[in-house]
Parts: sequence; structure tokens; C-alpha cells
Amino acid sequence: QVQLLESGGGSVPAGGSLRLSCEISANIGGVITAVGWYRQAPGKQRDLVAGIATDGNVKYSDSVKGRFTITRDGLYNSQTVWLQMNNLMIVDTATFYCTAARGFTVYWGQGTPVTVPS
Repeated sequence: QVQLLESGGGSVPAGGSLRLSCEISANIGGVITAVGWYRQAPGKQRDLVAGIATDGNVKYSDSVKGRFTITRDGLYNSQTVWLQMNNLMIVDTATFYCTAARGFTVYWGQGTPVTVPS
């Protein structure tokens, strides 16, 4: 069983910053490998925002490059993943989801909303 607990969402004016956190905990049964953040805006599909692969490589969607930074801390089955979001724009409004992979299974958090009012 893998549990993900997200926090840090909220409403921020355009140009502002937020930092999302995701605490990941898992029981014995395999280590957590890749982690990431996805987002889903109202009426749109869920898309990758940023991810850290098993080998440490980091990937960002083109829309957030230079503005968002993903980092992780911890080992094996207890990790924390952060998403630092700077220069937020109205189009960043969405529910953000943390993900963690273990084996061939991807686990999802419950989501945390981010709103950048127009």
C-alpha cells in the first residue's frame, strides 16, 4: 500500500508563487521509484507537469519550464516531493496531483487545487 498526502494548494494572484508538497509513504513490498506531479484543469485532460525518473532525470512540460521546479527527498518507501511554482499564470489554474510509481503500479494523491484568478 502506498499513501500520498498533498498540501500547499490555494489561490494566488498572477505572478505569485506556491509550493506544493507531497508526503509519500509505503509499506514493505517494493521501493518507490519515479515520482511526479500532474494537473487537470476544468474540462481538460490530466497532463504531466513535472517528473523525476528512477535514474534522477527530471522532465518538465514545456508550459512550465523555467517557472516550476520539482525536487524530492528521502529514500525507498518514505519520500517527500515538492513542486515550487513561480510566476504563476491564470492558465495554471488546475487541480494538481502527486504520483508515485512502485513496480508497474502508479499511485495517485487526492489532488490539491491551485487557483490563479483572472
